[in-house]
Amino acid sequence: MTDRRRAQPGARTTAVRTGLGGANEHGAVAPPLHLTSTFTFESLAAPRAYDYTRTSNPTRDALAQALAELDHGVGATVTSSGMAAIVLACHLLGAGDVLVAPHDCYGGTHRLLTALEARGQFQVRFVDLTDLGQAGDAIAEGPRMVLVETPSNPLLRITDIAAVARLSREQGSLLAVDNTFLSPALQQPIDLGADLVIHSTTKYLNGHSDVVGGAVVAAEPDLHLELQWWANCLGVSGAPFDSYLTLRGVRTLHSRMRAHEENTVAVVDLLTSHPAVSRVYYPGLADHPGHEVAARQQTGFGAMVSFELEGGLEAVGPFLGSLEYFFLAESLGGVESLVAHPATMTHSSMDPLTRKRAGISEGLIRLSVGIEDPADLVADLAAALDEVTEIAATRAIVR
Repeated sequence: MTDRRRAQPGARTTAVRTGLGGANEHGAVAPPLHLTSTFTFESLAAPRAYDYTRTSNPTRDALAQALAELDHGVGATVTSSGMAAIVLACHLLGAGDVLVAPHDCYGGTHRLLTALEARGQFQVRFVDLTDLGQAGDAIAEGPRMVLVETPSNPLLRITDIAAVARLSREQGSLLAVDNTFLSPALQQPIDLGADLVIHSTTKYLNGHSDVVGGAVVAAEPDLHLELQWWANCLGVSGAPFDSYLTLRGVRTLHSRMRAHEENTVAVVDLLTSHPAVSRVYYPGLADHPGHEVAARQQTGFGAMVSFELEGGLEAVGPFLGSLEYFFLAESLGGVESLVAHPATMTHSSMDPLTRKRAGISEGLIRLSVGIEDPADLVADLAAALDEVTEIAATRAIVR
């Protein structure tokens, strides 16, 4: 009888089944949670497979295995936060090394990189990596690492990963890609030539806004071992319970992403047609500057949307105050819908001039579209936008 099973399981199967059925003592399907800080030695100078949780833990290793397989890497290092993952990747650089980073990256990343540069740990060059001319000029100088964030936070700009990978490879530079906005369900940077994939697992991978975590997935064994060494040395390893919850979230990743994207299409349709919105940033739109690249390197356009309110900063307060189904909060990727004002929230650590150069205006709004009923989300946004339109009309009459 022919065995028709595939040699390698599909991504959804990997996400669901990694770590399951391994606890054979009682026949448990779900893996146990190893809440221990330390493990006994068999005898003097004879440690077991695990000796101390900062170094390694079975629960964290199960999550790492799932992430490595989903990202097509050789191994994953699970960290205590997304920023810890960035810190970990930065420890591959030394004094005098150059890091090329996106000029419009997440505000926390920008703050970290400028602070580390000020301490002399390495040099940073902030560049518009969506412009391959600028990217090529910067990479031609031979940086140790190139950090890409695509889609970017919050303007959803798209960087051609394969093209930047070729440029980096020619100079012997490492390429690290922050894949937080899409997750392995929608983008595979290692397949496109990246050496490292960085995640804030707080977001889509966990998906329930109840865990803070991060990970760095390596394409090569030597890089993975170096990252593991630094994670243990620095003490930035993720906690077992956080890993347990994140792995639980990973099991529904692909199903959640489908629901996220379906809702986002409905939201974008509203935003692109409402008079209170002057511009929509979403790679799924045909007129988005990065649409063709996104369609080529992604398997979906994601559930993050940003847009400009017609009334600028004056319209932000009334709009936010009118929403019912979008929580005003930082973060993203949870099952619930969130709204953020980047200039005063996620990117407030940037100085005004840097924000302006990055294109982050005071009227910019960022949405993380959840998996609620799409009709409710659209109606909620429409009501808030209508409120903005009415206020603007009233002010125009008074003037």
